[in-house]
Amino acid sequence: MSYKKLTDRPIAGNLWFQCTMTLPAKGRGCHLITEHIEKVKEIEEFKVGLCHIILLHTSASLTLNENWDPNVRNDMEMMLNKIAPEDNIKYSHTCEGPDDMPAHVKSTLIGSELTIPIHNGKLTLGRWQGLWLCEHRNCAGTRKIVVTLSGAPSASN
Repeated sequence: MSYKKLTDRPIAGNLWFQCTMTLPAKGRGCHLITEHIEKVKEIEEFKVGLCHIILLHTSASLTLNENWDPNVRNDMEMMLNKIAPEDNIKYSHTCEGPDDMPAHVKSTLIGSELTIPIHNGKLTLGRWQGLWLCEHRNCAGTRKIVVTLSGAPSASN
C-alpha cells in the first residue's frame, strides 16, 4: 500500500459555503449533471475539501458513474426498471401513479446524496466519472439540490 500527499502539510483554517440549485426538468432516465455542479464558482476557493450534494426529493437519485458512453445510462435505466418494475407488482402506495412507488424503491437503492473531494479548486473525479441525476418518474418537474462545500481555503483567500 502506498499513498501520495496532495497537500504538503495540514492547512489551517476552515471555509464553509452552501447553496441550493434547481436542476431543469428531465425525462425519465439517467442524466449527467456534473457541469451544473461545476458552475458553483465557490469550489475554486478551496485548496482541499469536500463537496456534499443532497437531492431534496424521494423519487429521484444521485450517483457517480460513467460519463463517456451514454449507453451506460440507458442500460442503467433498463436494469433499474427490471429491479423495480411498474407492472405486475401489487404496490400499496399508488395514489401518485404507477411510476411513483418504483421511483421510491430506486431512490432508496441508489441514494440521494454524494460527497466528492475537492483539490486545488476542482472536483476530484476519475477520468470517466460523472455525476448523474437518475430521474425515476415519467413526468417529473425540476429537482432541487443543496450543495455544501467545506474545507481549507486556497492560499489566495
